[in-house]
Amino acid sequence: MTSSLRGLAVAASVGLTMVVAVPAAAAAPSQDILIGEVYGGGGNSGATLTQDFVELTNAGTAPVSLAGWSVQYLPAAPSASSRWQATRLAGEVQPGGTYLVSEARGAGGTVDLPTPDAVGTIAMAGGAGTVALVRSTDLLTCLTAADCAADPRIHDLIGYGNATVRETAPAPGTGNTTSSARVNRTDTDNNSADFATGEPTPVNAAGEGPGGGTPPVSAKIHDIQGVTRVSPLSGKKVANVSGVVTAIRAFGRDRGFWFQDTAPDADPRTSEGLFVLTGTASPNVKVGDAVVVTGTVKEALPDNDANSTYQSVTQLTGASWTVSSAGNALPQAETIGSLPAGYVPSGGNIDSLELRPAEYTLDYYESREGMRVAVSDVRVVGPSTEFYEMYVTVRPGENPTARGGTLYTGYDQPNPGRLKVMSLIPFAERPFPQANVNDKLTGVTEGPLDYSSFGGYTLQATTLGQVAGGGLQPEKTRKQRTGELAIGTYNVENLDPGDEQTKFDRLAKGVVENLASPDIIALEEIQDDNGATNDGTVSAGQTLKKFTDAIVAQGGPRYEWRQINPANNADGGEPGGNIRVAFIFNPARVSFVDRPGADAATPVQVVKQHGKAALSVSPGRIDPGNAAWERSRKPLAGEFVFKGRKVFVVANHFSSKGGDQSVHGRFQPPNRSSEAQRIKQAIALRGFVDSVLAVDRKANIVLTGDLNDFQFSPVLAELTRGGAVKALIDTLPARERYTYIFEGNSQVLDHTLTSRASRGLEYDVVHINAEFADQVSDHDPQVVRFRPSAGEDWLDALFDLLDLIEQVRASHR
Repeated sequence: MTSSLRGLAVAASVGLTMVVAVPAAAAAPSQDILIGEVYGGGGNSGATLTQDFVELTNAGTAPVSLAGWSVQYLPAAPSASSRWQATRLAGEVQPGGTYLVSEARGAGGTVDLPTPDAVGTIAMAGGAGTVALVRSTDLLTCLTAADCAADPRIHDLIGYGNATVRETAPAPGTGNTTSSARVNRTDTDNNSADFATGEPTPVNAAGEGPGGGTPPVSAKIHDIQGVTRVSPLSGKKVANVSGVVTAIRAFGRDRGFWFQDTAPDADPRTSEGLFVLTGTASPNVKVGDAVVVTGTVKEALPDNDANSTYQSVTQLTGASWTVSSAGNALPQAETIGSLPAGYVPSGGNIDSLELRPAEYTLDYYESREGMRVAVSDVRVVGPSTEFYEMYVTVRPGENPTARGGTLYTGYDQPNPGRLKVMSLIPFAERPFPQANVNDKLTGVTEGPLDYSSFGGYTLQATTLGQVAGGGLQPEKTRKQRTGELAIGTYNVENLDPGDEQTKFDRLAKGVVENLASPDIIALEEIQDDNGATNDGTVSAGQTLKKFTDAIVAQGGPRYEWRQINPANNADGGEPGGNIRVAFIFNPARVSFVDRPGADAATPVQVVKQHGKAALSVSPGRIDPGNAAWERSRKPLAGEFVFKGRKVFVVANHFSSKGGDQSVHGRFQPPNRSSEAQRIKQAIALRGFVDSVLAVDRKANIVLTGDLNDFQFSPVLAELTRGGAVKALIDTLPARERYTYIFEGNSQVLDHTLTSRASRGLEYDVVHINAEFADQVSDHDPQVVRFRPSAGEDWLDALFDLLDLIEQVRASHR
């Protein structure tokens, strides 16, 4: 770092008077020897390496002698009494070579550094600090960025974390398991741009890695990718890796570039593409550059969890490269057409299985990881989201829904044709398009094939097709007739008074216009009166008032509500939000039987009154002390009366599917661990149903809500066992059975089940959200209309006659 601020010192020495706003250290970038990597977490808790280190790298074309030089360290926030610490250097660094300086050893760690080229004892901080490469062994005295920039002895400098002394802006902070490494052997004098945080990769002048490892391995991209999901060179340093840059990710935390070998091998199992991670710094390469890269092979887990169940992505980290030419033609993108019949091999962890790309779709995708691929004129099966993604299908005939999606029909039907699409095009040039299900992504979409924990294999588009509208419109259900009771269910997605009024208005409009104002609605994800603020508030009256007021404003009825406040933070969901289920109902059409005495812990009991079933408390929670409901919403039972007939309604929101292994993960078949709790919940809920029917076998029972499981799951099998209640989703045409879309799969999570007593059933899933980019909830609501039984055949016939007379009168008004 040769200072460009030296002129300030000269001006002061000749007596010039000026006022100068002094920036952070700014200098003419160094062209030869540079600080390549710094690590201060050695031997700390959780660290693998036993020592701190500083690695130097020679980006020049001639050897550089370090005789009389030093590496010096200053705390991140120096005080007036702070002093630099120094380690003397010796020897020289060859062009393209590295030089390792070991520093203090900690009590922890298990892996030693390779034999260092210089030895020091500086105890560097694990998260932040300043390291200078100095053309002197005398201790520096500067304590500010400007003063250090004016010191001609400083050849290069890095401040990381919250370091006061740095170049332009500090590099990101580090930790006990991460270092700050230069993303390429270039210097822009901006630490935040030149360095990225990642796994420590110390290499000495002999090319040895941690633990005295061997020098870098000369490799091709297909050597690195190998014939399995995990690279045979994982953890090793590789060199002379050549290819042409095909795409750049210049945003987010995982910036970098893809490059692809233009001289592929003949093995269809080995990918010819690879991603180079530069972290938070954008890479200084251009598409079409021919590069030769050196770096460490890493199998990166997309969720950064050492116990991840997702597949890993093969990357190069701590990389440096040279550009040999620019403007080269890119390898032809491979069009994804017909896919293998199978989806993925089974047998546990599939990481080490040899890829069979002609037999399994996930193997085919893995064998193209990092390579340029293309799709043309594909249908959208998952709408664009706030995360700038959409899902398309390359198999248009694969389990299509009635409205253009892809139906998830069973655990053995994962729908391999689904593919996630994202964009590498800067949004300033082209915003990510809004797309609904059944729209078409026309023309060619091409780019490197990536992998994500959310969505699996992803086409990162450098060329993105145009969205052509498919004409999909939100559905509307019909109004219930005079003698029909209409019961709906709607997951309103963490609704609280802090949400914008537009959310309340749109939800309310959906109730009035799309659901035709059902008589009763079971609501899921009603939050407390201050939302996610975690201060002990559990009441939800303001939430429900704001919602019911919005319904009136949209022309709907004045609904009343019933609910029970949960114990604080006991029911899962967003911390502090206290989500719960609730009833709203139209008192002009239906009455609620209020029986006081219930609270969060009081279980509702079924009692016998006048030979009929009744609830001990109404509303009341079903078996709230049962361990099945731990950290989950408790079902809410309510007793209603419609035209003299009693109806028991239970609002439900079973535990989430969080923790289940992904259908595209490394463990096959995936473990659905969350299912066990929902099966217990189904048993508890079914126990309530059986207790009602034990008193009155002709009772009208409706179970409804977000059960967080599929119609073909063991959870629904437990609920419907013996036929006491039936799942109405099974009464719809197969292509209409979905309420939610996940990773491009249209699937069922929300359900309505009824007892045998219900007559004249008509059931409708009203698709107004899940298929649309502009959605107010991620779930579609549903409605069931029926004539409740009075419990005796002659009474049912009489009520039917009265209903018919009233309907005729209404039609003549």
